[in-house]
Amino acid sequence: MADEDTTPETEEKAPDSIQEEVQTAASEEGAGDTSTVDTPEEAPAPAAAAPAAPAEPPEVLEPKERRARRRAAKKPAARGPLTPEQRDEERRARRAQKAKLRRAYRLRERTKAAEKRAAEPTPEPQHAPEHGPGRAKVRQGIVVSDKADKTIVVRVDVTRRHRRYGKIMRTSTKLHVHDERNDAGAGDTVRVVECRPMSRTKRWRLTDVLEKAK
Repeated sequence: MADEDTTPETEEKAPDSIQEEVQTAASEEGAGDTSTVDTPEEAPAPAAAAPAAPAEPPEVLEPKERRARRRAAKKPAARGPLTPEQRDEERRARRAQKAKLRRAYRLRERTKAAEKRAAEPTPEPQHAPEHGPGRAKVRQGIVVSDKADKTIVVRVDVTRRHRRYGKIMRTSTKLHVHDERNDAGAGDTVRVVECRPMSRTKRWRLTDVLEKAK
């Protein structure tokens, strides 16, 4: 009887215990499983600003290298072989261009010179009054010989100072002078003027006898 009384109690308690175990297991699973819980994603931390790259120093070139680079930049592109006709045509074009530049340059220079002459006053002649276009030279000297007919020899003395050293330099020259009336004698001081060639050596003509010899 005792056995019969205990069996139904266990049978009645079994369903309740099973239900409690199921609920306990479900609650444990719900508490332990956190993968199903939606959690807000954390925003990524902003990356630190990258340090600025140091500026590269300018390239320093030697003068020779700079000139070589300039020449290389100006050098025309390589061309294929040219025919003689093409070379002649290029040569003619270069000559025409150079001639044009020369004409322009000379025209500019002539214009500048004309403007300069117009702006400047007329300079006074630097030469002696007897020198110049269309004017005969005049000299004064002493007669050293009157033996020939209508011809006298006149010595012209020149005294001047050396331009660099300042030394007094004395020189003399002899002129063959035409004397139409044989007025001058040896030792006379005379004035002569340049004229056309009258013989192989005569290029001067007597104009005045300034002082007679004593």
